[in-house]
Amino acid sequence: MEYMTCPSDTFFLISHMLNSLAISNYALIKSVEMSPARSLNVITGETGAGKSILLGAIGLLLGNRADTKVLLDTSSKCIIEGEFDISEYQLKDFMNAMDLDYFANTIIRREITPSGKSRAFVNDSPVKLDTLRNLGSHLMDIHSQSDTLLLGQPMYQLNLIDTFGGTSDLLAKYTACFQQYERTRLSLEELVEKSAHLSKEEDYNHFLMKELMDAALETNEQSQLEEELKVLENAEEIKNRLTEALQILDEENYGMLQGIRELKSRLTSLRDFGEKFDDLSKRIESISIEAQELSRDLSFEADTVSLNPSRLEEVRDRLSLIFTLQQKHRVSSIQDLLAIQAKLEQDLQVVHGLDDQINDLSEKKDHLFKTLNLLGDELSQARQTHFSLFMELLTHLLKEVGIPEAEVRIKHRSIEPSAFGKDHLSIFFSANKGYAPAPLQEVASGGEFARLMFCIKYLIADKTALPTIIFDEIDTGVSGEISIKLGDLMKRMAGNHQVIAITHLPQIAAKGTHHYLVSKDSNETRSMSTMKLLDEEKRVEEIAKMLGGDRPTATALANARELMAI
Repeated sequence: MEYMTCPSDTFFLISHMLNSLAISNYALIKSVEMSPARSLNVITGETGAGKSILLGAIGLLLGNRADTKVLLDTSSKCIIEGEFDISEYQLKDFMNAMDLDYFANTIIRREITPSGKSRAFVNDSPVKLDTLRNLGSHLMDIHSQSDTLLLGQPMYQLNLIDTFGGTSDLLAKYTACFQQYERTRLSLEELVEKSAHLSKEEDYNHFLMKELMDAALETNEQSQLEEELKVLENAEEIKNRLTEALQILDEENYGMLQGIRELKSRLTSLRDFGEKFDDLSKRIESISIEAQELSRDLSFEADTVSLNPSRLEEVRDRLSLIFTLQQKHRVSSIQDLLAIQAKLEQDLQVVHGLDDQINDLSEKKDHLFKTLNLLGDELSQARQTHFSLFMELLTHLLKEVGIPEAEVRIKHRSIEPSAFGKDHLSIFFSANKGYAPAPLQEVASGGEFARLMFCIKYLIADKTALPTIIFDEIDTGVSGEISIKLGDLMKRMAGNHQVIAITHLPQIAAKGTHHYLVSKDSNETRSMSTMKLLDEEKRVEEIAKMLGGDRPTATALANARELMAI
């Protein structure tokens, strides 16, 4: 089916790629380095040689958690380092947002110490694992058999259609509107809840505010009333003492004022005898004036202070009201009561103003919901136009990779607007003739599921900037002519994307640009995994071994060269 819009054989610059990978002191690996090609890289080796260990190390580089069990030598730290060429990939804004230095060749390093401490670095800047995972998702896509479970999730299937159909821009517009709608809806709910809460307390708050307003409190009133109360409660004693003091000061014949007047007369007569006598005369004059003023004040206070039972009761009642209000509101001053009064007034004003705010937000929410529905309908229609081609191309690819009776169906139903649109999708699949398509997780075997996922990634490879792709034995359950077709598809995909394939099939290994061999070496104390890049002759030998055993025949070697087309 040559008209398929899948990755072509024409090579163009790969957007980003893994330049190099170095692993030391990890599991069975003492030290491994690799520099993958800008196309298809294959990794082969006996079962148990350490191919999965390699993936585990890469997983740590991308943010997976680790412990000290990964250390080969428990006295040294484990270091995993990868250099990525991201010059043609739009990651500068992303890295700036993560507060990371941007370099066209970005280096990620992961360290695990013997004590169990894990550290991660991006361009020598320490980062948290969440940041590493976020960045790693833009750089590498590790696809293993267990990862195919993701394909059964509706949201993942919906994302496939958006990627395939190029409806991501419409989705972005819809998502922006949905987020605005959700913010408005939540704000409205909070406002309605606040209004209900305040309304429930409105009558009581109004009573409290009226009680404080009727009290007509003044800032310094309490201290003044308390001082007045002391005077009123002791009026008789105060008046008697003032009268006695006045008598001592102003008794007609023996009072202090009379004595001061006589003293003043004596000293005044001495003024002409010298300056010092003049000073004494002035001093007695000052004393005389002060004594007369004191007499007047005592007289005024004595006349003012009087027994006033009605005023005493009035002051006591006023202070009792103030104390009662303070106890009620659990404060100790009139200033606090006035602050509470102002707060109650503000709350009551808020209650009265909430209705207008609620009405405005409700209208805004309704308008956004209408807009959201229109955008959702537009997005849904755009998605549905791509269903047929997606099913047709995917079915064809599945037949190419050894599922000749493959049948793919997309079940669609409309739903209320959600974060991802108004569509609910389910991809149904049947691998065998006579069996109706059913949901993926119910019908596909492990090998079928792996090939299905490969075909989907192949199908969307030219629709999106996929990261470096790693396939972990995706060829399970495949052999013969089908494995050759699978290898051809991988090679075509690798024309546009860096692909690393861990495989046990010689037909796929033969398609690689770089071929790495993982092997396990054992001595009396331990086993260790090693990896080396094979030259052409070693590749022929290794592929021949994969075809015919550890001692390949001339026929096997010839078949290997034929597979490699050399």
